[in-house]
Amino acid sequence: MAANINLENLRKLMRQHSIDAYIIPMSDPHMSEYMAEHWRIIKWFCGFTGSAGNLVVTQNFAGLWTDSRYFTQASTQLENTGIDLVKLNIAHTPEYIDWIAENLPSGSSVAFDGKIFPIKLVKYMEEKLIHKEMKMIPDVDFISELWLQRPPIPQSKVFIHDIKYAGKSSQEKLFEIRAEMNIENTNYLVISSLDDIAWTFNIRGKDISYVPLVICFSIITQSEAILFIDENKLTPEVLEYLDEQGIIIKPYFEIFNYLNNIKSGKSASIQFSKTSYGIYNAIPKKCQISDSLNISSKLKAVKNEVEISNINETMVKDGVAMVKYLYWLNETMGKEKITEISASEKLRSFRGGQIDFFDESFSPISAFNANAAMPHYSATPETDAELKIPGIYLIDSGGQYFGGTTDITRTIALGMPTNQQKTDFTLALKGTIGLAMAIFPYGTKGYQLDVLARKHLWNNGLNFGHGTGHGVGYFLNVHEGPQTIGTSASGDINTILQVGMLTSIEPAFYRDGQYGFRTENLILVVEHEVTDYGRFLKFETVTLCPIDLNLIDIELLDKNEVEWLNNYHKNVYNKISGFLTVDEKNWLKENTKAIH
Repeated sequence: MAANINLENLRKLMRQHSIDAYIIPMSDPHMSEYMAEHWRIIKWFCGFTGSAGNLVVTQNFAGLWTDSRYFTQASTQLENTGIDLVKLNIAHTPEYIDWIAENLPSGSSVAFDGKIFPIKLVKYMEEKLIHKEMKMIPDVDFISELWLQRPPIPQSKVFIHDIKYAGKSSQEKLFEIRAEMNIENTNYLVISSLDDIAWTFNIRGKDISYVPLVICFSIITQSEAILFIDENKLTPEVLEYLDEQGIIIKPYFEIFNYLNNIKSGKSASIQFSKTSYGIYNAIPKKCQISDSLNISSKLKAVKNEVEISNINETMVKDGVAMVKYLYWLNETMGKEKITEISASEKLRSFRGGQIDFFDESFSPISAFNANAAMPHYSATPETDAELKIPGIYLIDSGGQYFGGTTDITRTIALGMPTNQQKTDFTLALKGTIGLAMAIFPYGTKGYQLDVLARKHLWNNGLNFGHGTGHGVGYFLNVHEGPQTIGTSASGDINTILQVGMLTSIEPAFYRDGQYGFRTENLILVVEHEVTDYGRFLKFETVTLCPIDLNLIDIELLDKNEVEWLNNYHKNVYNKISGFLTVDEKNWLKENTKAIH
């Protein structure tokens, strides 16, 4: 009923302001993957709790566009709300804009709040709607008027990410950024993305679930580094630290006035995909505005020596938690009831026992049998399946530690797997191993290696429908480009792989309605050799956790793959075993034994 009232009230405002279509995106002013409750407008408006969707409202239609991950969930949550589920044909695409262009008459007015709409998308909308002579109104915020009990913008206290973890001071990072600004001939670098700001200033917070980020903006010039933030979030210690680093503090919303006052002829660099149209619109039109990858994004993608050392220590901690969890699962199955949700909660408790653990890095994908066939499944009380023997269990999870961010997927056979299951698992595993063993010339882009993850599946007429790998942040976002392997959904496909970049590799295979297999490790780009033919790089696998030997068809592995697996398991045992009980250590030894 509340959702019907929201829809009715919105349409009333639209009539009063002569608006034909109003768009509500699933977005915030910083284009974040995870959002604070203050900006989860669609959840408030109609009850849909998925992480991807866009809502379009006209006087005679209201539709939510979302992808296949949420078809079942959305159809249930939208029931009796007056809002239709519109199924995306291709995930992560703005198909609702095509619908507007095709269904609204010429001259219609289309409104939205530009402060939560990326510039790139508004530019695309302009191209789509221009031939229909539609009027775009990018500064309409009806939601603030309608959402009377809206949660406030988060007020968590900022804390300093110590240099023993960060490796470089904020002053050093600002020096590097300004050097790049000089090269690009940019007067103003405008940063909206929270991970970039947190990295640049070595600050973190708890404003958003799963990511240790702080709601703020930043502008950097050759003479100033400005942090636009609610000062109530800053403790005396943090204020002193920011002052020492030469960082100026201004109120959060003051950024718009600051931008309004930039002098004509000056140049500003902003990343259109990570910045709101409201920010863009605030910059005087006589300024030169360029769309380019954030300089901070390029710099933070390459981990420094201190970060790499901490990442390796963090992988040991996360590996210990994973091994303790897998041992517990092995010992407990059949003795007490375990469900998808209770299993993932148990894993969190093992991670919570590790030094420097902060939080999970995303909501775990804990999936049994048919649920594991959905790549982005999220267990709910309604779908919470019990783990039983025989069966296939997939757990995709990660942790936030002060010394790094982790992301790992393991698939476990509960009982004896079938020959078909072993074949499917091994064909996907060959992709994980093949990519991990890759040697490639400097200048290679991630998508150029994607075939290594898929060729064994392709040879058998099989495939998987998501990207092969995404960049990973450092005590920041678990999905953090610009580096990527595969599609552009998680990064910039034109970014070359450089030494120090941390990336996931996660080839997979899913049989709809039956099971899913995915083996995901994190890999670090490292030097290999320099020859007469150039500089060559390779990957170092940093994730430490056994791969289920019971699911492997050894006959499908070649000599090099067997050697890689045996060496990997030897490394896992050597680095993890010293932190385990006697029983856990014995279990790990058995599950990392060499295969022949």
